[in-house]
Amino acid sequence: MRILIVEDEVKLADAISRGLAAKGYATDVVYDGEKALTRISLHHEDYDLVVLDLMLPSLDGYAVCRQVRERGVVTPILVLTARAETDVKVELLLAGADDYLVKPFSFDELAARVHALLRRPSGVVPEILRADDIELNTVEHRALRGGKPLSLTLKEFGLLEYFLRHPGEIVNREDLLAHLWDFNYESFSNVIDVHIKNLRRKLGDGDGQSVLETVRGIGYRLRA
Repeated sequence: MRILIVEDEVKLADAISRGLAAKGYATDVVYDGEKALTRISLHHEDYDLVVLDLMLPSLDGYAVCRQVRERGVVTPILVLTARAETDVKVELLLAGADDYLVKPFSFDELAARVHALLRRPSGVVPEILRADDIELNTVEHRALRGGKPLSLTLKEFGLLEYFLRHPGEIVNREDLLAHLWDFNYESFSNVIDVHIKNLRRKLGDGDGQSVLETVRGIGYRLRA
């Protein structure tokens, strides 16, 4: 999962980025509203969530919300605000925000709200994902195959989650890089192949046909 953080307080932005990265999310950071509007408008399909500060230079969070919604962007937006008045909260929701968090806040609460937004709607994006004998619990961050626990790195867990959300679909490297690595990542690296190889090994796939199928020249597919 990839998250765009829009926050002009550099220390806070970096702290949020580090915290979310430690939980397995890929993060990008921008520090003003105009750049945020441009990034979201051009690259919204790359992001699963936007964490947006309300008070920003050049363009405030209200305007960013309204304009991206007017452009048809449906990416969930979590607004960070220092204002707790009810009318401010109502205005944020009317502008297109999906949720808000009043400063100061604990990182645990931020992480919980991020997770809640990423799993909406629950009927489409369930907390427990399954394919054949593979099971992934996105809340407890636990993976099983054949009832046995899998010891996965954060990136391996993210890869498996992405495949389980797209069972039977061909997923190319660009899709994986867009959702699991940050904006500055060098896409010509073989990092995807390395992580796929390690994931296959941990899934217990031997020399026979793997549950993660390589589609030559295109990408990968989870056989389900």
